[in-house]
Amino acid sequence: MHFNEIIQTIKERREMMQVTQETLAELSGVGLRTLKQLESGKGNPTLQTLQKLVDVLGMEVCLQVKKI
Repeated sequence: MHFNEIIQTIKERREMMQVTQETLAELSGVGLRTLKQLESGKGNPTLQTLQKLVDVLGMEVCLQVKKI
């Protein structure tokens, strides 16, 4: 999954759960400005930031190492 798809999935989940950006930012401890930048495709979050967001949304981030 590409980065933009991950952000889109997070946004869709937030909207499906009827959670505002403000509420997600508050519950996750991620700044509202940061969240808005991410959802508009302008941000570059750390894994820690993504983890905070997906935790609140009942999701998880899984990394997989490609085989060479």
